[in-house]
Amino acid sequence: MECVFGLVGNDFVIVVADTSAVNSILVHKTNEDKIMKLDSHKLIAASGESGDRVQFTEYIQKNVALYHFRNGIPLTTAAAANFTRGELATALRKNPYMVNILLAGFDRETGPSLYYIDYIATLHKVDKGAFGYGSFFCLSMMDRHYHSGMSVEEAVELVDRCIMEIRSRLVVAPPNFVIKIVDRDGAREYAWRESVKDTPTAQSEGLAV
Repeated sequence: MECVFGLVGNDFVIVVADTSAVNSILVHKTNEDKIMKLDSHKLIAASGESGDRVQFTEYIQKNVALYHFRNGIPLTTAAAANFTRGELATALRKNPYMVNILLAGFDRETGPSLYYIDYIATLHKVDKGAFGYGSFFCLSMMDRHYHSGMSVEEAVELVDRCIMEIRSRLVVAPPNFVIKIVDRDGAREYAWRESVKDTPTAQSEGLAV
């Protein structure tokens, strides 16, 4: 029951992801960060099969860093999105990655941008996007309440509405979400929305006999 979504505001992009690591009917952890920092001004949020998600996003991150190291200039957000799309398209004919991606970034020349890339290598530049079962609810909320040029406060309020809708409507809703933002000051974590806190067991505290 994964959910990843994001939207473009006034000179920033905000990206949100659930933090549940799930396999079949088992929840392994509730603090998995599914939004990776590609470089100082780019974020990549992914949903999909856990192994593919981690391996592919790390692969993209290292190649973006390698390009910067070799050429002395970073990739633009559009170039990073097209590179990611190309790698998914190549893998599609060999051993596909079951991973869906929202790639967010801020460029000095063009400003904020958000790219939708799914597992069959579809690429679109969007103002708002979502993946996972939660997308059925947060996309409808964003269709109703999103407008261009939103402030950070307005965007966070809309994000909270989406999270509340997912929690109240989805049969098996993820309890925790992480919110990250990228703007002219860089990519950073903005906040967590926690409904369940991990409590350490006696054994983890070293109290078990």
